[in-house]
Amino acid sequence: MPDAHAPKALLLHGTSGSPHSFWLPSLGRHLQGCGFEVWAPQLPDADLPKLERQLPFLLEEGRARNVFGPGTVIAAHSAGCPLALALLEALPSAVCKTALVAGFLSAPPKLPHLAAILKPAYDWERIRANAGDLFIINSDNDPWGCDHHQGMAISQASGGSLILRRGEGHMGSETYGQPYPYFPLLERLLAP
Repeated sequence: MPDAHAPKALLLHGTSGSPHSFWLPSLGRHLQGCGFEVWAPQLPDADLPKLERQLPFLLEEGRARNVFGPGTVIAAHSAGCPLALALLEALPSAVCKTALVAGFLSAPPKLPHLAAILKPAYDWERIRANAGDLFIINSDNDPWGCDHHQGMAISQASGGSLILRRGEGHMGSETYGQPYPYFPLLERLLAP
């Protein structure tokens, strides 16, 4: 039976991904070892993510699983990042920590269809209030265009801490041969 007082972790995959993509499984195991209950859902319509489908799914399932609260940490990759921002805006109260990896605020030029996962505008004051410690991690050579410019835009709007990785690409991409099975930095940032 789930422990209502145990810290929770929500792990969000990106486009065409799953809970088994890249560093998500190893991060989940690490957080479980630290006492977290981990929820890494398979998001609906993962190949063509749409906010109108994914956000209600997260809110409904997350509330049913008692995922959201002051002990919750959120880690999101790629298209999971704008989804995480919309989630933070919709939550009634703050989580503990949020990490956005290879996120974006405008559809990358190579992926114009990802405009469907973005909100036209975000309530940054509410996101700041609900994100807890917010870390934005982007690389200077992301092949999809989810690069340091996108990270800087998120950081400036949210007040979160930008962590610039050099030469790390998308930090998980089958197309570009970046398996990225482990992410020790995230383990250090998110664990208590």
